[in-house]
Amino acid sequence: MSKKRRFFIACDEANHNCDKSQYNEATFWEKIKLTVHLIYCRACREYSNKNAKLTKIVDNPKIDCLNKDEKKKIKACFEKELLNQDQV
Repeated sequence: MSKKRRFFIACDEANHNCDKSQYNEATFWEKIKLTVHLIYCRACREYSNKNAKLTKIVDNPKIDCLNKDEKKKIKACFEKELLNQDQV
């Protein structure tokens, strides 16, 4: 294998390495090849950026959940409305 071929990888392999890197499963050599690929491939850079944003959103969701009292109130309202619809 030539020295040039060692550093240059196809986009599908770069995307796979990007996914592995996001989950800390990529080897040091895969990370180097990915970095070299991202230098000259705009599409894979965009994929990598979007992948990083998605991982960040999934890892740190900003979701406010209802507490038990609020859930009970909503459930009571639904049941009341269902009874009203059945009577009509």
